[in-house]
Amino acid sequence: MEAYQLTEEEYQRVLALRHDLHQHPELSGQEVRTTAKLREFFAALGAFRVLPPITETGLIAQITGDGTGPERMLRADIDALPQREEVDGPWKSQADGVMHACGHDLHTAALAGAALLLARAKADGKLHGTVDLVFQPSEETTNGAKQLIDAGLFDVIHPAYCFGIHNWPSVPTGSVVCREGAIMSAKKNFVILVHGFGGHGSMPQLNIDPIVCAAAMVQSLQTVVSRNMDPRDAVVLSVNALEGGSAANLVVEDATLHVTVRALSEQAMTRAAERIESIVANTAAAYECRSEIVWQEDIPAVWNSPEMTAYARDCVKAIGLTCADAPPSMASEDFSLYRAYAPSFFYWVGSTAPGEPAEELHRPRFHADDGALRGAAALYAASALKNILE
Repeated sequence: MEAYQLTEEEYQRVLALRHDLHQHPELSGQEVRTTAKLREFFAALGAFRVLPPITETGLIAQITGDGTGPERMLRADIDALPQREEVDGPWKSQADGVMHACGHDLHTAALAGAALLLARAKADGKLHGTVDLVFQPSEETTNGAKQLIDAGLFDVIHPAYCFGIHNWPSVPTGSVVCREGAIMSAKKNFVILVHGFGGHGSMPQLNIDPIVCAAAMVQSLQTVVSRNMDPRDAVVLSVNALEGGSAANLVVEDATLHVTVRALSEQAMTRAAERIESIVANTAAAYECRSEIVWQEDIPAVWNSPEMTAYARDCVKAIGLTCADAPPSMASEDFSLYRAYAPSFFYWVGSTAPGEPAEELHRPRFHADDGALRGAAALYAASALKNILE
């Protein structure tokens, strides 16, 4: 177990990194300082090779043992959210209106801690495979993984397995959720464009009002979940914005709806998409409008296979933490895209200190417990070394 544990000196080193990143959060695609801090960290470490950048931000570091083990990829996300932090303390965000409200600073520091453990394993002659550390940008916008993949990530690394973590505030520090099957939902974000025929509001017979049509779509789309889905399937459909309109005496030409649909199974998502397309087309026809659907994102569910789940639970036991249970989340994570390239596993790491109330992700008072850092670093390292380093 000692092979997976940070020394006090190592812990203080990555804790300082975590606090620095928390004070200086950066939005998706803007993680320039964060990337520079990671470059400094690995330049000082020396055991890793930092690969040439393939995206504007983010970093890939690689360490190689004696070549007898499989290549494994460990991923952390590095971006923050456009929120104002309400937690006072010495490490409070110094960026106005930006904070690490999802704990990505903890993930980043934990993977840096795993780097220290892997470097130690290599120095002891106990690192037998290659390990790729991927510090991914733009997870909050769920396009960072795709950017890396499109830029050739899997042309420069060739992992046999991929592992990721996310802190989970409803689970106490010291426990880890290793859930088999779907743990986070698939997501399709899309825009519905409704085209009418504008004119003076006093002459409805000469106009085709897209706002009335769009309002009908909002109502009809609610039946996708209530009337078309198996009630045992978890599906969420939300119309989050309806844009259109101008002066009180004018019927406009167009209206726009911004919508998201999420599901834990492919079958439910396929059925939901079919019904969405049918409802939009037929509602538009009923109101004499034209319509278009612009699909913007298609993120699959984060899914853990039985084999990978069994392995992950062994890793949790190896580092002395406890396996916990938690229901799946309807939030989405672009870590799911890596599963198309290698078997993958996604952990939830407990991040609320014992005795403290849990403050959920994406809240202005969210704060991941510093105490979760040791376990998260050990979990990353064990995922890369288990069954090799004994």
